[in-house]
Amino acid sequence: MTAAPARSAIANRTNRYLAFHLGGSSYGVPVMNIREIIRLCPITPVPRMPPYIRGVINLRGTVVAVVDLRAKFEMPAVEYGERTCIIVMQLNQGAGAGTLMGAVVDGVEEVLTLTASDIEPTPDFGGATDTQYILGVATVRGGVKTLLNVERIFLEEGSLKLPETTTRPS
Repeated sequence: MTAAPARSAIANRTNRYLAFHLGGSSYGVPVMNIREIIRLCPITPVPRMPPYIRGVINLRGTVVAVVDLRAKFEMPAVEYGERTCIIVMQLNQGAGAGTLMGAVVDGVEEVLTLTASDIEPTPDFGGATDTQYILGVATVRGGVKTLLNVERIFLEEGSLKLPETTTRPS
């Protein structure tokens, strides 16, 4: 995948990103997709789901599917901690329709304001590496934040396993 589509999505705009961490890695998602951040609450498992789908929660009468981003990104599992939370995101499915999805993360860091010049294209990892979930990377105070495309992560099948992807069992 080339960086051109990601670059055109962020060109000539100042965007705000919610930064969060999974282990020692830092990520950012566009604030315009964030509905709210909630404390970790009981998650009801749903049978026959991929391992990264933890289940559903009741968010004030709305059932919201919850994905564990550590599992989705094929990172080692850890016990949920005091700062573990669920980021509830509004995903656009075209024609004004939207879906709420929850993402379990290790902790929320801050809201960043970035311009297009602050964001570098997705690095070339070579070969068949799948970077469809990455909008770009930004260097902030000496650290690197990987900016994620939430629609691709949640609305398309696959995982961040590099270089191959997994499919949902039938």
